[in-house]
Amino acid sequence: MTLYRKLDNSELKRATLQEFREGKKFPFVVILDNVRSQHNIGSAFRSADAFAAESVILCGICATPPSAEIRKAALGAEESVVWSYYANTPEAVKELKEQGYRIVSVEQTENSTLLDLFTPNADEKYAFIFGNEVKGVSQEVVDMSDFTLEIPQFGSKHSLNVSVSVGVVLWEVATAFQKYIK
Repeated sequence: MTLYRKLDNSELKRATLQEFREGKKFPFVVILDNVRSQHNIGSAFRSADAFAAESVILCGICATPPSAEIRKAALGAEESVVWSYYANTPEAVKELKEQGYRIVSVEQTENSTLLDLFTPNADEKYAFIFGNEVKGVSQEVVDMSDFTLEIPQFGSKHSLNVSVSVGVVLWEVATAFQKYIK
């Protein structure tokens, strides 16, 4: 007998699509600023589902569902997570600011806040912006941000894949919010 038997999907007690869509979400959205890879977009949807984000906002050159390539990585999360599209990221940021969101670019900048030192305020809503695979978040969007978050790294490379960055940031933020939301 094994001590660690893998669970079947039926044993995971996951929400149905309807239950997830109607369920409580953490007060944050994901914005993808000109992300070109549909696999990265699909992965962002999957992380947004896993960590109960309010929505995903696709901007600029981002492909949109329905797409076989997005679905391949999202595994259906493009159906569970609410999403919208904007032709340009600044337009999306402007609307979110008007709705009271704190705008946060996930980018390496002067005076950025390290992710492990960031504690979200339970009374605020956040929009986390993740950038293009080569150029990152555009400077124009960084300039519109309330602050920037940087993921601490310890190796020789200077960046993470955008889909990995989404997962890391959403995990940190969702676990911090769990302290407030029971």
